[in-house]
Amino acid sequence: MNQTPNANRLQIALFGRRNSGKSSLVNALTGQDTVLVSPTPGTTTDPVTKAMEIPSLGPCLFIDTPGFDDEGELGEMRVERTLKVIEKTDIALFLCENEDEEEQVWIKRLKERNIPVVLILNKSDIRPDIEPRVAQIENVYGEHPIIVSAKSATGMQEIHRAILEKLPADFGEQTITGNLVKEGDVVLLVMPQDIQAPKGRLILPQVQTIRELLDRKCLVMSCTTDKLGDTLRALASPPQLIITDSQVFQTVYQQKPAESRLTSFSVLFAGYKGDIHYYVESAAAIDSLTEQSHVLIAEACTHAPLTEDIGRVKLPRLLRKRIGERLKIDIVSGNDFPEDLSGYNLIIHCGACMFNRKYVLSRIGQAKTQKVPMTNYGIAIAHLSGILDKISY
Repeated sequence: MNQTPNANRLQIALFGRRNSGKSSLVNALTGQDTVLVSPTPGTTTDPVTKAMEIPSLGPCLFIDTPGFDDEGELGEMRVERTLKVIEKTDIALFLCENEDEEEQVWIKRLKERNIPVVLILNKSDIRPDIEPRVAQIENVYGEHPIIVSAKSATGMQEIHRAILEKLPADFGEQTITGNLVKEGDVVLLVMPQDIQAPKGRLILPQVQTIRELLDRKCLVMSCTTDKLGDTLRALASPPQLIITDSQVFQTVYQQKPAESRLTSFSVLFAGYKGDIHYYVESAAAIDSLTEQSHVLIAEACTHAPLTEDIGRVKLPRLLRKRIGERLKIDIVSGNDFPEDLSGYNLIIHCGACMFNRKYVLSRIGQAKTQKVPMTNYGIAIAHLSGILDKISY
């Protein structure tokens, strides 16, 4: 499980003031000198991540954040990055210092986003006032804090137990293929090995889907687009499901047996990472676009643009062919997602294999709040190809 992608790990973020001991606590929890520790306030200037395999928790990603009380122009930028971390946090470890208004605002932010919060009172090895401090925290937040010493690594098992208790009951139960397959089904993967797929490797959604299908005891076959006909003829009966790349939806649809259901990796990840029903509903907004409309395309990856990049080249080409060449399209990547979405008529997001579900759902929530329709690559391409009502999800 050390090879588990970060997007599929339980993301545990530490929040607190500068010098509250967040970095020391990450080191204690991971048993390694993961983060630079210094008595100088503001040592952590950017969120720092450490992937770990913890027996009681499984694959985790610890995120150390800059103190939310950082000051100055640079300090404000660091706090902004800490705010961004909230969007992808599954569990928050909050180091209490003085329960003042600023601290309470941050606790409120986390709880408003339905993020479970574990309250921690650190530095128990040097505090003479443990009992009064515990009483104060309980009085303000209505919850008993976990007493720890990051320096001596005491209280770590208590933190592990608290995380397990706070973990949502359905965490990790989301699957890529959902109810589309069952044991014994023949599933055919049609995967164009073009510039999108690095030589000698498969892209992450393909790898994860194959692994899940094998775990579900499906019979998995794969081919490139040009070998689809030969592969179908080699099978004794049509496959129950065909999964392909969205960019060849139309080509595969024209060749598939009537009995076989069709979907794409991007469509599967729309359900795995986001809200597929909202994506499908939002795809209808494509029909209302004009050359005066404004579309945002959001990529999770930050790779260098490719010659035939699906998000930067192929999708804009399809949209402009349908709507008109003057259609305005903005493209963002990685964590660069605008706070103000009101100027857009539609958002089209990638499959988000590099993001955890919490982060994608936070973006969807942001779009819904601002009443901007949001769909994803696969759903948009299926709609543009006229086959959205004929694919499975």
